[in-house]
Amino acid sequence: MNFEGLNPSLAEYAPPLLDPVLDAHLNPSLVELDPEGVSLEGMAVPESVHLMEGMYSELHTAVSEVGVPVSVSHFDLHEEMLWVGNHGGHATSFFGPTLERYSSFQVNSSDDIRQIQSLENGVLFLTKTNLKYMSRGGLIIFDYLMDESEDMHSLLLTDNNTLLVAGLQNHVLEIDLNTVQETQKYTVEVPGITIMRQSNRFFFCGHTSGKVSLRDLRTFVVEHEFDAYSGSLSDFDVHGNLLVTCGFSSRMNGLACDRFLKVYDLRMMRATTPLQVHIDPFFLRFIPTYTSRLAIISQTGQCQFCEPTGLANPADIFHVNTVGPLIMTFDVSASKQALAFGDSEGCVHLWADSPEVTFNAYSRETDFALPCMVDTLPHLDWNQDLVPLSLIPVPLTSDALLSDWPAANSAPAPRRAPPVDPEILRTMKKVGFIGYAPNPRTKLRNQIPYRLKEMDNEFDNFSQVPESPIGREEEPHLYRVAKKYRKVTIKYSKLGLEDFDFKHYNKTLFAGLEPHIPNAYCNCMIQVLYFLEPVRCLVQNHLCQKEFCLGCELGLLFHMLDLSRGDPCQGSNFLRAFRTIPEASALGLILADSDEATGKVNLGRLIQSWNRFILTQLHQETQEQEGPQAYRGAGSSSFGSSGDSVIGQLFSCEMENCSMCRCGKETVRVSSTLLFTLSYPDSTEKPAKDYEFAQILKRSICLEQNTQAWCENCEKYQPTVQTRNIRCLPDVLVINCEVNSSKEADFWKTQAEVGETLRGRFSRHAGVAVPGPAEVFTLLSLSLASLPPPEPCWQRTRCHPLVPVAWAVPLELEKTRSRGVAELKGPQESLCLSPNPPGTTAYSFQKAMMKRGGFDITKGKEISLGEWKDLGNPDTGHLYPSVEELKNIWIPHAIKMRLTKSKELDVSNWSETDELSPTDDPESVYIYDLMATVVHILDSRTGGSLVGHIKVGETYHQRKEGVTHQQWYLFNDFLIEPVDKCEAVQFDMSWKVPAILYYARRNLNAKYNLVIKNPIEASVLLAEASLARKQRKCHATFIPLMLSEMPQAGDLVGLDAEFVTLNEEEAELRSDGTKSTIKPSQMSVARITCVRGQGPNEGVPFIDDYISTQEQVVDYLTQYSGIKPGDLDAKISSKHLTTLKSTYLKLRFLIDVGVKFVGHGLQKDFRVINLMVPKDQVIDTVYLFHIPRKRMISLRFLAWYFLDLKIQGETHDSIEDARTALQLYRKYLELSPQGSEPEEFRKVLKGLYEKGRKLDWKVPEPDSQSSPKHGAVFPPVLAL
Repeated sequence: MNFEGLNPSLAEYAPPLLDPVLDAHLNPSLVELDPEGVSLEGMAVPESVHLMEGMYSELHTAVSEVGVPVSVSHFDLHEEMLWVGNHGGHATSFFGPTLERYSSFQVNSSDDIRQIQSLENGVLFLTKTNLKYMSRGGLIIFDYLMDESEDMHSLLLTDNNTLLVAGLQNHVLEIDLNTVQETQKYTVEVPGITIMRQSNRFFFCGHTSGKVSLRDLRTFVVEHEFDAYSGSLSDFDVHGNLLVTCGFSSRMNGLACDRFLKVYDLRMMRATTPLQVHIDPFFLRFIPTYTSRLAIISQTGQCQFCEPTGLANPADIFHVNTVGPLIMTFDVSASKQALAFGDSEGCVHLWADSPEVTFNAYSRETDFALPCMVDTLPHLDWNQDLVPLSLIPVPLTSDALLSDWPAANSAPAPRRAPPVDPEILRTMKKVGFIGYAPNPRTKLRNQIPYRLKEMDNEFDNFSQVPESPIGREEEPHLYRVAKKYRKVTIKYSKLGLEDFDFKHYNKTLFAGLEPHIPNAYCNCMIQVLYFLEPVRCLVQNHLCQKEFCLGCELGLLFHMLDLSRGDPCQGSNFLRAFRTIPEASALGLILADSDEATGKVNLGRLIQSWNRFILTQLHQETQEQEGPQAYRGAGSSSFGSSGDSVIGQLFSCEMENCSMCRCGKETVRVSSTLLFTLSYPDSTEKPAKDYEFAQILKRSICLEQNTQAWCENCEKYQPTVQTRNIRCLPDVLVINCEVNSSKEADFWKTQAEVGETLRGRFSRHAGVAVPGPAEVFTLLSLSLASLPPPEPCWQRTRCHPLVPVAWAVPLELEKTRSRGVAELKGPQESLCLSPNPPGTTAYSFQKAMMKRGGFDITKGKEISLGEWKDLGNPDTGHLYPSVEELKNIWIPHAIKMRLTKSKELDVSNWSETDELSPTDDPESVYIYDLMATVVHILDSRTGGSLVGHIKVGETYHQRKEGVTHQQWYLFNDFLIEPVDKCEAVQFDMSWKVPAILYYARRNLNAKYNLVIKNPIEASVLLAEASLARKQRKCHATFIPLMLSEMPQAGDLVGLDAEFVTLNEEEAELRSDGTKSTIKPSQMSVARITCVRGQGPNEGVPFIDDYISTQEQVVDYLTQYSGIKPGDLDAKISSKHLTTLKSTYLKLRFLIDVGVKFVGHGLQKDFRVINLMVPKDQVIDTVYLFHIPRKRMISLRFLAWYFLDLKIQGETHDSIEDARTALQLYRKYLELSPQGSEPEEFRKVLKGLYEKGRKLDWKVPEPDSQSSPKHGAVFPPVLAL
């Protein structure tokens, strides 16, 4: 076998296999090996080995897959075969006692195989979430995929066609193997079932809690239960009237293997005398031959045989010569003559009680592949034209070949040309008989998919399911969520995030937000607030002295979003402050990791509560700030004044609440609200009533309801009528949709389908697909011949009443057809509109179209034929939606709201392009444009997610891209993609549910001062008091900057940071030994040090802050950080302790000034601190001394090699590391001065890497090797 294609480390596996210490029976000279020294076909035992009859001893050893642990083994019940599955999802079968390799194939790409069950026609393989039935040669018979949340461990064949599957969940599935469908789901107690056995009386189920339950064969109800072990259950077996278990007991706050096997008598249903064994039992099986022997196996390879009711004899202990350190699986053949062991290095060991062992009493013959009929084939040179093709052997056959098919029985059938894309027809301009249209780029060039079955009814069926936009590897009927709307996750490698391609998900210059932080479900709402220009400016001007202020943290986060050029940002500091606010916890807005991952919470309802909370919180925080914003000298804000806030000006709306008792007593009180919640009518009418969105919005704002309330006049609770009226209109209208049940979802679905029903009704009369008025006239695809007879109208022309908006066709109109498109010609170049009476189909259709933002034409307006042809032309501005774009649309892109003089509210749907008429008062009439929609994505596979559609304004495009235009974008965490405006208002209630709507007043930005004045001043760098009570001046480790030392642009600052762990990393170990990070560890900055980079005090720190934290620290990482327990506790710490916000502002000031940070591995430091630093302000020594595609070199090794310094002895010290980084940068400038030959520096780097490889990148001890340099490279740094 050639190991070159495998992991190079696997090649080192060969020599230990042949070590005589492993097995005294194996003679290397008698084993035929491949050139690399490993026999995969089985390791034969020499004939001289004598196996004593009745005594088990090793017969053969074979390799399943080198280095990959075996996870399960199974003796085939129908053929003389042994099946083996491993942790890499690969299955291998061996034939007969010589273990000849029969078949080998991949069952699962990533998950380990957990159980194998042989059937007559194939083999069942169980993985974590998958049950696969395959033939013995490896062909798939069926593949049953379970939910991703399942964790299956055991299967049990109850009869020939029924299977039970169980695992670590609260249910057991019963599957019919004939129909491959789930027939029953039995509920069991948590934590689930991992082992199942069956007798003629009970199902026996083993639980990880240490219990064994006996269940009824028909109902699966628990009949009896044995509490075997206090820790966990390892294995058990049943034979006759005996049940024997082995497991772990809880001792000394841990689990210890229990050497007592618990034995239970199933006749009395009670425990008998436990059986003490001399090994640590991990597997056990009954081997009933003449007696009911038990085979007990330990994980280290010891095997003991004993009677379950007798005493264990130490003389009956044998040892399995494993290649790996652990036994991973054990099985007994049906004949009880053979035992199989699988170890952690991928080897299978066969033990038998005789050399002529059989696995089954009666096995059928096994089919083998036909041998190759031709041993060697002659070489064919295709460049030689005279080489006879008869040299290629072809099997001789007397049957007719398929190529001899008679021509009379076949006929050419050319493929029909596919229909032209409707988008091309919609935008096409005709010059003569030639049409020109821009390429919509919906298909690859020169590639056209032929879907003949779909073409036949493409234009006749409006309810047709659109083609799924998901990837090719997934089945459309299993996944209906569009790919860009699915929950995105970051794939972590050993390099962390360095090799993750964020640009694949975001090709814009706007910044996404990373989702792996706890409570990051609100990312989409953070983006909505960011793209409201007044809010963005307000929070960036806000700065207060509160440690945890959401306004301050949001301003700092928005500053990062401003600086980013497409790279994702983190909201970790904002979410850290969010978790500390008691109101957020009381409202249930703070989620546990498990709740967010499993989808146990209703994210739609949660984000609406979060929306109300954040607006209220920002309103309070910005209202509290007083005139001088003194964060140690910060200037005053450009917004608002004390007692009022910009949030209040933007969102607040004064409401008048009136309560009328039936006694006539009326109570009026005035309140204000920051948002409105939609209230839906209780309608059970058939057919469903059609409502405009404006009607529902007005009903929700001016709410009227009957409720029980206290009446002071009656002095008791009385039925009262409560009404709410609005006194003023907000600048930003925020709407919570409250689609929290199927009732509200059905209402949205019904309203969205009204227009589709009317369009479908019209299309049946006209004979064509008419998705909207634009399609009728811009595509000119109306078949006039199929319309009903024209009727006279008031303009003395003849009109077709079923045509939307009643286009009246003149009598002289001539109908011609060309390429299936009706062209209109005639001497009269005008068409008239006839108003349809209410109640007609055309009237309803016209109303539905206008409600959805369709075009509106004044009654009786004449349209010339030239204007007719220009409809749908992008150059003339007539752009109308297509069939798919008009689906599931109910809400308008703009609404008009007016307060009359009597303070009555008037709400109506409006068009994006229409402005106010001259008679409208701009003070009382507001036009609102839809600015953002937040939707809840229902996805059972990932637990659901939240995404936002945001209309990004001109100011943002100007800053990022230098262009002035508006565009809708989809924001799905770090995935950002431009979308059509219709997609932002399309809601499919089966997977895309509306949660929040933001309408902004037209020309909103003109009303507010949008100047951002940086509130962070130089005073933040001056001396400040420590939070620690025990800190003394003698313990000072830094000297604060004086006013004369304030940094300037281009100054060098040495930086280093140390971190502690708040949450451990979640990772899984793959079968090939590599580690896959599922969720990274959550780090928190614990110490930040800044060192002067120039001047007389160069090397002296001016910031050395220990960061106080209120969150629980899981690991202080003292070996790497130097942080000890107590250093971050204000009560006992002797360090200079500050808040994260205080130190963060110092670093922000340095960034804003323009200093250059020098450090080692700064990318990770800034990421955890949650800072966005321009790349030209970062000098990272890890990249200065690095050759591309080579490993990164540690600061400790660089300091030893270049500076002759021994640093990081026992622990890390951030002052020492920052100074060393500065010295390394000086050394770099010395070795690579500007204008010098780069080849010289490249030679220095090559010498560095050669030295590192020789020393295995470890700094030698003083007595083992001298330093690479003699004498100090730099003079000693000034001490404090």
